[in-house]
Amino acid sequence: MKGTPMKITILMSSPRKNGNTKQCLDPFCDELKNLGHEYQIFWLYDYQIDPCYACRGCQKDWQHFACVRRDDLAPIAGAVLESDLIVLATPIYSWYCPGPLKNVLDRFVYGFNKYYGDEVGPSLWAGKKVALMVTCGYKPIHGADLFEEGIKRYCKHSKLEYLSLFAERHLGYKTVFMDDKKAEHARQFAREITTNSES
Repeated sequence: MKGTPMKITILMSSPRKNGNTKQCLDPFCDELKNLGHEYQIFWLYDYQIDPCYACRGCQKDWQHFACVRRDDLAPIAGAVLESDLIVLATPIYSWYCPGPLKNVLDRFVYGFNKYYGDEVGPSLWAGKKVALMVTCGYKPIHGADLFEEGIKRYCKHSKLEYLSLFAERHLGYKTVFMDDKKAEHARQFAREITTNSES
C-alpha cells in the first residue's frame, strides 16, 4: 500500500559501483520507486569530503549547516536537510563504516548540531529518520553491531529518530553474494522503514 510520498537521501559509502551493498540497494530503490517515494543517492567516494577539524566555525551560524571548509559536502548537507529519511548504505570495514561516511558523520554532528559554541543552540535536523543498510563479512550480530550502536548513540545525541538495520553477510569472495532472498529482504526493508517513517 502506497502512503504519503517521502523524500529520501541515501548516503552510499561503498567504493565499488557493483559491490554487495549496491546489489542490495538496487531492489531497495526499486521498491521505493514502486511505493511512490523520491530518493537521491550520493556516492560518497565520488566527492571530496574533508575530515572535520573541530574548528567550530560552523557554530557561529544557528540557521545553516555553515561549515567553513570548501569541499563537496554542502550539496549533500542541503539534500539531507530537505529529506524526511536518511539511509546510510555502507559495507562494514573493520567494524565500522569506510572513511568517506565517517567524514560525513563527523562534519554533520558539528554542522547540524549547534551545541558546541559559546552557547548551546538547536539541532537543525532534529526529528529526521535514519536507517542503515549494511553488508559485512561476519555474521551481522558480530559484524554490524558496533556500527549500529554507534549510529543509535549518534541519533540520540542529534535528536534524530533511529529506525532499523538491514544487514546481509557475504560468506567469501569465491561465493555468489546476491540471491532472491536478499533481494526480497531489501524490498521488505524499504516497505518497513517508509511505513515506520509515516507514523
